[in-house]
Amino acid sequence: MRDQRKRLTGVVTSDKMDKTVVVEVATTRRHPLYGKVVRRVKKYKAHDEANECQIGDQVMIIESKPISRHKRWAVVSILERAK
Repeated sequence: MRDQRKRLTGVVTSDKMDKTVVVEVATTRRHPLYGKVVRRVKKYKAHDEANECQIGDQVMIIESKPISRHKRWAVVSILERAK
C-alpha cells in the first residue's frame, strides 16, 4: 500500500533555525466567480535533520507527526540547489 501522507514542493525562504527550515509553497487556482487564476502562497516550517537546506533550494516536504508547536512537516529531498 502506498504512503498516504501529503507531499508538497516549495522554496526554502529561511534556514536561520537549528534543524528547521521555512518552505514557501505556491499554488494556483481559478477564482470561482471571475475565473481569474489566483496565486496563493503559504509558508510551512519543516524539519531538516542534517541542516543541509539553504535559502533558495527547491525541496519536497512530507506530512509528519507534530515535532514541535509549529512543525508538522519534514524535508524529504532537495530537488534543486540554489544558484
